[in-house]
Amino acid sequence: MRVLEIIASVDPRYGGAIEGLLRQAEARRAFGVETNIVCLDAPGDPWVAECPVPTFALGHGDIGRPTTALNWLWTHYCYVPDFVPWLERHIGGYDIAVVNGLWNYAALGARRALPRSGIPYVVFAHGMLDPWARGGLKHAFKQALWLFSEGPLLRHANAVLFTTEDEMIRARGTFWPYRVNERIVGYGTADIAGDGEQQIGAFRKSLPALGERPFLLFLGRIHPKKGCDLLLTAFSGIAAQHPGLDLVIAGPDQIGWRHELEAQARAAGIDGRIHWPGTVFGDVKWGALRACDAFVLPSHQENFGVAVAEALAAGKPVMITDKVNIWREIVSDAAGLVATDDEAGVNDMLARFLTLPPPARDAMSRAARDCFLRRFEISIPARQLGRTLTEIVATHGRTMEMTAGAIS
Repeated sequence: MRVLEIIASVDPRYGGAIEGLLRQAEARRAFGVETNIVCLDAPGDPWVAECPVPTFALGHGDIGRPTTALNWLWTHYCYVPDFVPWLERHIGGYDIAVVNGLWNYAALGARRALPRSGIPYVVFAHGMLDPWARGGLKHAFKQALWLFSEGPLLRHANAVLFTTEDEMIRARGTFWPYRVNERIVGYGTADIAGDGEQQIGAFRKSLPALGERPFLLFLGRIHPKKGCDLLLTAFSGIAAQHPGLDLVIAGPDQIGWRHELEAQARAAGIDGRIHWPGTVFGDVKWGALRACDAFVLPSHQENFGVAVAEALAAGKPVMITDKVNIWREIVSDAAGLVATDDEAGVNDMLARFLTLPPPARDAMSRAARDCFLRRFEISIPARQLGRTLTEIVATHGRTMEMTAGAIS
């Protein structure tokens, strides 16, 4: 089977969607499935050359550049005029297409090309139908797009894929009209490979101001949705009682919010104990996960949280809110702590974790690793998604044969 993955960008700084895609493609290879990617990046972008899956990049290098009123169509919506013609010429060489994400030109281009191609396709929502940001001009703009782009794309899809039941339920009613064929396929990531001590050493070396001090880790986009301000407030509340503990906030600052958070830390008198390594990759990233005391994600909305699964793989307790859609699994497996996504909830969550005796923390670490292996190790969701794609291709083939027979 040949699968074409459609995504706006293969830049790893954009987080979970591309990371999950790459891990899925790697797992599928063991079952003889060939995967290609088409994206809106420019062919010369370094992350395209580094992508381990064959990638057709059709853009002109505008993704990620500062957006202005004059260049919004190219830099934010990622308009690429060659995208639809490319799809029309090449989609017939694949058995099925997977559209990853919404609200960019890859989705509109897929809507224009895929429904009339005769090739089955699915859409992976990746949390982009969540009602968290509902209201205001942004939602009104998306509702307008929904009527002629995302809505028809999902309505004609053979399936719309969700990672959890929570995500699927929350998507209903966010936009109108909502008529989709829903499927839950799960999600996950690859296990951590490599030398743990070497990776921890690489991380510590990359952040000399931290030294050998213990720390809590936030790993993700620095964005209001992620609750970084709540985390700083909670850390300031426990800092005096735990003077040996630091906080690492790692990830890209795509909207320029970090300077406001740094001011918040200075005002609370904890700025010397907060570390900002930026985006981390490879051994430095794995070292951060292996070295931390616990992983914290106080998010207001999170479809799945690939970084949460990576922390579980490292055997680290996770502290998340009940707006992270895998929170029920964390509670069920005693793999961490869960709180509401407000100041009181996050404050209490950090305080509860730091009062746990060492044996309880050790038990939580073991439970975290077990939770990953039983639920989120990549081969588990990869098999489920593979079965779904195979079933859709087979059903589509039978339908086409019946249609051809009826016509003849």
